[in-house]
Amino acid sequence: MKIKQIILLLTVSLLTLESCKKALDMAPDGKVTMDEIFSDNDKTAAFLNSCYNNMPAKGTRYFFWSRGPVVWSDDAWDTDAEAESWIMAGRMYNGDASAGSHPITNISTDAGNGDYWARYWSAIRNCTIFISRIDEAAVKNEADRSRWKAEAHLLRAYYYAELLKWFGPVLPVSREPFEFSDDFSSLEKASYYDVAKFIMEDCDVAINTAELPWRITTNGEAGRVNKAMAEAIKSKMILFAASPLNNGGANYWQEAYEVNKASLQNLRSNGYELYNKVNLPQTYLSDVAFIGPDKNEKSALYNEYFTQNMAYTANPVDKETIYQSRDGQGNIWNIDGIGAQDGYKSGTCPSQELVDSYETIDGKPVLNLENPYLDEKHLQPNYNTDNALYDPNNPYENRDPRFYASIYYNGSKRKCFWNFSESPESPENYPAGIGNRTRVIATYVGEPQTGIDGTVRKATRTGYFERKFLHPNSGGDNPVGGANWKLFRLGEVILNFAEAAAEADQLTEAADAVNEIRRRAGMPDLPAGLSKDELIRRVRNERRVELAMEENRYFDIRRWTEPGGDLSKTDKWITAMEIKRNNDGSYTYGRRTVRDSERKCYTNKFLWVPMPLAEANRLLSITGENWQNAGW
Repeated sequence: MKIKQIILLLTVSLLTLESCKKALDMAPDGKVTMDEIFSDNDKTAAFLNSCYNNMPAKGTRYFFWSRGPVVWSDDAWDTDAEAESWIMAGRMYNGDASAGSHPITNISTDAGNGDYWARYWSAIRNCTIFISRIDEAAVKNEADRSRWKAEAHLLRAYYYAELLKWFGPVLPVSREPFEFSDDFSSLEKASYYDVAKFIMEDCDVAINTAELPWRITTNGEAGRVNKAMAEAIKSKMILFAASPLNNGGANYWQEAYEVNKASLQNLRSNGYELYNKVNLPQTYLSDVAFIGPDKNEKSALYNEYFTQNMAYTANPVDKETIYQSRDGQGNIWNIDGIGAQDGYKSGTCPSQELVDSYETIDGKPVLNLENPYLDEKHLQPNYNTDNALYDPNNPYENRDPRFYASIYYNGSKRKCFWNFSESPESPENYPAGIGNRTRVIATYVGEPQTGIDGTVRKATRTGYFERKFLHPNSGGDNPVGGANWKLFRLGEVILNFAEAAAEADQLTEAADAVNEIRRRAGMPDLPAGLSKDELIRRVRNERRVELAMEENRYFDIRRWTEPGGDLSKTDKWITAMEIKRNNDGSYTYGRRTVRDSERKCYTNKFLWVPMPLAEANRLLSITGENWQNAGW
C-alpha cells in the first residue's frame, strides 16, 4: 500500500485525474515543480520545513482558547460549555457530534489544533515525498542529507502517532509515494499494532542516524526534532498498542516493557533527567508564590517546571523536557486560570474527581481506587478506610504537594497582580490596590467574583481554578504568558515504563519507577507487597496526578477501556465541590454535579473520533469496505 493512495482520497476528490497529477507534482506552494525543489539545496531544506508546518501547539491553543482533551475528559470542566455551547466543549458535553460535523475535528484551526485528518495526512504526504527524494537531491553537505532524512522519518512518525491516537486503526501503512496507476481498490486498513510498529520503525531510523542530535542546543534550531523525541514516541505508541482498547486480544505487554526499558535507559544515558531543583526561589518560594499552605518546596518545584520554557543549550536547567511546542500559549492568566475581575474567563476548571485523586501526604489514597464512588453521579465517595489523615470537613489539608502546585482551591493564597477594588461583601478576600497585597482565593457559593457559578465566565464551575500552568507573577497588570507546551517529557516516559512493567509482571521495577516520580514530588514510596492489580491501580492513579491536565487523561481512560465498553464510570458525570460559608467563617463542604444533566460524550462511539464522513464514504465506494469507526 502506498501513502499517496490515501492522500488522493483525502484531498483531490473533486479534481480530474490529470489535474491531480499536475498538482501532486508541484511543491506545496504550487509554483515550482518537485524536480526544481530537489535540485536545489536551499529549496530542499525549505521543503523539509513544510513538514513541520502542521505540528500542533496544543495546550490552550484549541479553538476559542480551550485546553481541548483536558476538558473533554474527567479532569476538568470548560467554562465555555454553557456560555458558548456551540463550540467544542459544549458540543461534546451535549453529544452534538457526527462524522459530518464533529467538535474535535470540524473546527477553526488555531496553531495546528483541529482538522487533524486532512492536515496530518498532508504532512505525512510531504514527509514521504521528502524521504523518497532526499537520497538523490542536490544537497551540499552529506551530514545535512542524513539529518534531514532522519527528521522527515521522525516527523512522519509523529503525525502517524497523532492520527492513531485520535482515530484508531483506520489507517494504511505505507512507505513510498503512490503512482496514479496503482489500484486504489486494494487499499487495506492496518491493525493498531501494525501501525504502531511502523511508527516505531520510523523512530528507529531517526535514532540510528548519527547526525541527528539527542538535544537541540541552539536557539537557531529551536523546534527541530531530536532523537529523544523518537524514544518518547516509541515509548508511548507501544504502550498504547498493548492497552485493552487497542491490542486486538493479543498480549504485547512484554514487548512494551522491553521497548520502554530501552527507551528510558537511552534517554538517561543521553542526559535526560527529572527536573529536581527550584532554580528561581525568589519567584517560586517567595511571598509572591504562596504555593501550598507552607510554601512547600516540592510544590514550588512542580509549578516552576510547568511555567518556564526549556532553553536550547548544551546544558539546560530543564533536562526533563524532550520536546516543547514551537508556538507560545498566550496570556493564559486572562483566559485559563483564576478569572480575575478584569479577566475574560476561567477556562479550565479542575473537577472534584481530579482533586479526589491526590493522596494525602502520608502516601495513602483518599478514595478506594478499585471502586472510588458508590453511586453513578460520584456524589457518594467511597473513602479509603486505611486513610486516617483525610478529613472531609477540611479536605485541602495534608495533600500531595502537586495538588497545591496544580489547583487553586477555597482558601488558597496568591499575590495580587490584578487591578480590582475591595469587595464590600468579602473585603478580606479582595484587598484594594495593585500588586502589593495577598489575595485569598474564595470559591464558596455566593462569593461575588470567583465563587462557584454556572453562568459567569470568570467564576469557577467546579469550586476550583487551574494553577499548574499559571506563572505566580502573572495577572492583568503583569501579563506573563504561558510557557510553551511540553509535548514530551521524561516524567511521562518513566510512567509509561512503570505501567508496562507492572502489566508484564515486573512489579519491583514498576514500583521503583513510580517511586522516582513520587520522591521528586515529596511523596512516600508505594507500600511494599502490593499485588499486581493493586500496583496497576496505583500506577494509573500516579499517572493521573503527575500528568494532570496535560491531555494524557483523555487518551488514557480510552485505551484502558475494552473495545465494547464505554466511559460511563468516568465521563458521564463530573462533580464540583459546593462550599457554603457559615456565619462564624467556617465552611461546609458538599458535592454536586456540575450541571443537572449528564455529559453525553461517554458512549462507546466516543472512544474514537470519526473519520470525516466524506472520506469514509469515498473509501467505502472504492474499496467496498467500511472504514468508519463504530457508532459513527
